[in-house]
Amino acid sequence: MGFETIHLEKGMYRESGKSFTQVLESLDPSENYTGTALEGTDAYQRQLKRFDIRARGAYSDAVEKFFRTSQSSVLFPEYIARAVRQGMEENNILPKITASVSTIDSMDYRSVYAATAEEDKLLADVAEGAAIPATEVKSKSNLLKLNKRGRMLVASYEAIRFQKLDLFSVTLRQIGAYIQQMHLADAVNVLVNGDGNDNAAETLTIGTSPISGTKGTLSYKQLVEFWAQFEPYTLGTFLMGSGAMLQMLSLPELQNPATGLNFQGTGTLTSPLGAELLRASCVADGTIIGLDRRYALEMVQAGEVSVEYDKLIDRQLERAAITSISGFGKIMTPAAKVLVI
Repeated sequence: MGFETIHLEKGMYRESGKSFTQVLESLDPSENYTGTALEGTDAYQRQLKRFDIRARGAYSDAVEKFFRTSQSSVLFPEYIARAVRQGMEENNILPKITASVSTIDSMDYRSVYAATAEEDKLLADVAEGAAIPATEVKSKSNLLKLNKRGRMLVASYEAIRFQKLDLFSVTLRQIGAYIQQMHLADAVNVLVNGDGNDNAAETLTIGTSPISGTKGTLSYKQLVEFWAQFEPYTLGTFLMGSGAMLQMLSLPELQNPATGLNFQGTGTLTSPLGAELLRASCVADGTIIGLDRRYALEMVQAGEVSVEYDKLIDRQLERAAITSISGFGKIMTPAAKVLVI
């Protein structure tokens, strides 16, 4: 079949606007394998089969299997990138707090926003022949900041050449998890402090109007008062650290049988207000972030996970960088608010 005759080379990682797998797919389209034993595989997986490299399971091969030939070694950086991406996707809560994801091919990005003054939200009656009220969409004043987050892979080829790929993947997934935690911290920072365009979240403090109670305490009434501040948006997600989560879960309203059965049956925590509870260690102690994820945050990423493929292909693993570039921007500022306990 076609995948067995493709010539693999470093240059396949350098094609502008395409990932390594996309380059392979253009040479070996997956649709050609419909109805065959290889249906459901992508072009990269077919290359692993070509060189008889088993990357998963109890009988996975050692790292050195990638370096048996000069062509099979070209597959190693993509193996690294895929394992890191898997770690980033495991327990990733960013999809639960972002409304939109944009992929760009540059380091500069300027988002847009719509006017949100009260008069702009009204759907006023329009008399015959009169002008229809307009909502103006503008470019933000400042560029959105993109952050390059990554980890350094520090290992000699001699140290890992006999390591089984299945176990080596665990270390790579952990690197991905660390990178994802840094991206989440960036997202939380933008939700709270804004993206540099004068759009920090409104901060409400317990014991200060319009939130009743005594500072340092949390009750169901205060959560309802916080929920009421979101109209016309809907508070659908709570994001908080472990301390605030413990206070939230100690509320009598969260200990009713229906909530308990839902948590025990699905592992999903929901609040009495119907909002999802998410825990993130990067949220400041004593702080709860509430948001309408449909309108609050945009994620911008510059390509996929990047690895120093030259070093990896040439077995120069010492200090090979694995990086991911992303940034976050506010969409509708009132769609996210902060409650200080």
